Amino acid sequence: MGIKGFLKSGHTPTLFSAFLYFDVSFMIWVLLGPLSVVIMNDFQMNEAQKASLVSLPILGGAILRLILGWLADYIGPKKTAQLGMLVTVIPLVWGWLFANHLSELYIVALLLGVSGASFAAALPLASRWYPPQYQGLAMGIAGAGNSGTVFTTLFANRIAQYYGDWSIVFGFALIPLVITFIVFTLFAKDSPNQPDPKTFIDYKNVLKQRDTWLFCVLYSVTFGGFVGMSSYLTIFFFTQYGLDPVRAADFTTICVIAGSFFRPIGGWLADRFGGVRMLLCLYTIIGFMFAAISFLPSLDKVIILLFIVMMSLGMGNGSVFQLVPQRFKEEIGMITGIVGAAGGIGGYFLPKLLGNLKLVTGSFSSGFLVLSTVSFLCMLLLVVAQKQWKKSWMISERREQTLYNLNHMSKTRRFVE
Repeated sequence: MGIKGFLKSGHTPTLFSAFLYFDVSFMIWVLLGPLSVVIMNDFQMNEAQKASLVSLPILGGAILRLILGWLADYIGPKKTAQLGMLVTVIPLVWGWLFANHLSELYIVALLLGVSGASFAAALPLASRWYPPQYQGLAMGIAGAGNSGTVFTTLFANRIAQYYGDWSIVFGFALIPLVITFIVFTLFAKDSPNQPDPKTFIDYKNVLKQRDTWLFCVLYSVTFGGFVGMSSYLTIFFFTQYGLDPVRAADFTTICVIAGSFFRPIGGWLADRFGGVRMLLCLYTIIGFMFAAISFLPSLDKVIILLFIVMMSLGMGNGSVFQLVPQRFKEEIGMITGIVGAAGGIGGYFLPKLLGNLKLVTGSFSSGFLVLSTVSFLCMLLLVVAQKQWKKSWMISERREQTLYNLNHMSKTRRFVE
């Protein structure tokens, strides 16, 4: 499972294109997270309204992922991604030039979800090029496009502060989107191993399977936790520690970097040690870290704790999607949309949970305790589920991978001879 074997087994230009598309889409998807503390100067909002503003793009992404997941199977991931980028222009132009009321901003927030739905096109585009033993690494690299969040948290509030206008940030976001569209069109290529388009009955059959819902729960915590925290942390630092908008976003950037760049490491480690083992370890760590954060320690300590949380969530994302293609080989586009939607729903509820409990109790402590409890419950759920997996699809998967390795060795031997 060396890097040379990985590079030869797939299509590197497509993998890079999928990463770039996901990266820029993620940057746009979480745009309102850091900007919210600047926007509130123009619109008076309570804690619940702030949470709604940053969570609506996540909800939109969750809903639209199902549609893009279906399109990825029907017209191919490349065309689906191109369509998604074209539609993303609408909320960016609206937010830049026409959003003058909070109600309009809510609509823009919801429409930004189309960029979050990129998940359902980017991952199948990359995944279909690679054999089972490289799925974790390939999906991790493509999924590391969530690093686009870093650019948003680092530059959005600085641009708004420099120009004295938060809406111009939407205009600036159009520049990388156009560049990505051109690069993607030139270099991305659909795998020749495209499945037949899925019907409503196919979706129904997948939804009947227990593992579908289990992966949805697991991913709603890892990916939902990452994107939800990425969107809400600027508000948390601004409200709890009294930081100015730029500095609050900078501290968010530190945490987001951990989640973004450890995703491919999580996929690689899951390939090496097993996705289940990785997830059991990570959910346990996340649970303890959230419990510690609920005490609302000093800023330097909470930064360290959140860094570990985001790192673990990022690695968890890669680990979950090391398992998904093994369990659902033929339905990867469809299951990516479903599981991705569940992740988005988790990301939608996290800011709502923290914001509403802060409004009711006056503190963030109870919200973080709830998140800690959910993490430990996921760990227990996985302990129970893996016993059944070992008796069913995991055994089949090991057999298939062994056969693939033997065939690959045989071909190599004949080539050498």
